[in-house]
Amino acid sequence: MTDLTAFARDKGVKYFMISFTDLFGGQRAKLVPAQAIADMQEDGAGFAGFATWLDMTPAHPDMLAVPDPDTVIQLPWKPEVAWVAANCVMEDKEVAQAPRNVLRALVAEAAKEGLRVKTGIEAEFFLLTPEGTEISDPADTAAKPCYDQQAVMRRYDVIAEICDYMLELGWGPYQNDHEDANGQFEMNWEFADALVTADRHSFFKFMVKSVAERHGLRATFMPKPIEGLTGNGCHAHISVWDTSGTTNAFAGDGGGQIGEVGLSEQGGYFLGGIMKHAEALAAITNPTVNSYKRINAPRTLSGATWAPNTVTWTGNNRTHMVRVPGPGRFELRLPDGAANPYLLQAVIIAAGLSGLRSKADPGPRHDIDMYAEGHMVTDAPKLPLNLLDAIRAMDADTELKAMLGAEFSTAYAKMKRQEWDSFVSHFSHWEREHTLDI
Repeated sequence: MTDLTAFARDKGVKYFMISFTDLFGGQRAKLVPAQAIADMQEDGAGFAGFATWLDMTPAHPDMLAVPDPDTVIQLPWKPEVAWVAANCVMEDKEVAQAPRNVLRALVAEAAKEGLRVKTGIEAEFFLLTPEGTEISDPADTAAKPCYDQQAVMRRYDVIAEICDYMLELGWGPYQNDHEDANGQFEMNWEFADALVTADRHSFFKFMVKSVAERHGLRATFMPKPIEGLTGNGCHAHISVWDTSGTTNAFAGDGGGQIGEVGLSEQGGYFLGGIMKHAEALAAITNPTVNSYKRINAPRTLSGATWAPNTVTWTGNNRTHMVRVPGPGRFELRLPDGAANPYLLQAVIIAAGLSGLRSKADPGPRHDIDMYAEGHMVTDAPKLPLNLLDAIRAMDADTELKAMLGAEFSTAYAKMKRQEWDSFVSHFSHWEREHTLDI
């Protein structure tokens, strides 16, 4: 275990950010001087849980965020500060609905079955003006801007700085590109154990926003920040290994359509769990009102949304919810940029373990272009049309809720319903425009 006091002394760190993520994906932290970190490492930093989105009341006792010292990261752009992920505790018990605790419990559940889930994510974001209303690069206007060489180089200073930091941190970044929307970028780093990926994903969002601000820009992971353009996805690549991490349990010939794309029988069952619970897990992979502007969108300026709207899987074909690009892994294309880094990983493991235990059938493989020929698939469920539909689907999925934990599931559904109620009670310009003269 890393001694944070020694870490501060050796690295010249003056302050630690003890950080946790709430149910809405908000990153919360306390800035702790290095001289006080020994006590905080032992007992945790105190928070009022009601002041964040964790479904607590003002009457709840102190919530303590206990640092996981092995996650400590010295901020490459401000080396006198270090960030450390924390686990939320109250009265000596882990807070059951805290997202990192939900994920840790599911990692432990998988380990009981001799399994180790490894994932990688493709994090997409836009670089906007400081007000967040316009794309920051006025020359980025191509109808098909994906991989645009000139556009990515005009934002070289921002992208290269972030990539340099990931190299420095040892994440193994391997490619960066301008994405399918004007002003949009994607950065990739190596896959790892699900909890490691979640911690890195959480820090990545913080880092991207911080670096963008240093350059006078605003970074957003909002699912659909610009009408008519491709939205921010957060595709997850998933494989399951033995506990040593050396044998890929997904790799092999599971027979039939699963075997043809290089998945083992176990891989097929795990995929079956994702398909079985897809409508419910959308409440977590696509957690905002705006999320459903991405997965149920009309054709974008580039010609495709690159997002699914139907529960289907395929081989190496990007028009489906799940793509199997090669042996031993698959890509879940449903999640978006608003997905909580910890809950995203947790719901993948929960659905996958459910599939393994019930030997879930993933259903038929569809190899058609879903954007052009999706009407030909009549037997596949549709993804939720809005956040309320997703919340209802999750609430009805008792098996998935049990896997995620009753306390978490109740708190999450309650707070997301409150968010939906807030949205529908908002008086919009659209209402005046369309009904004022009725």
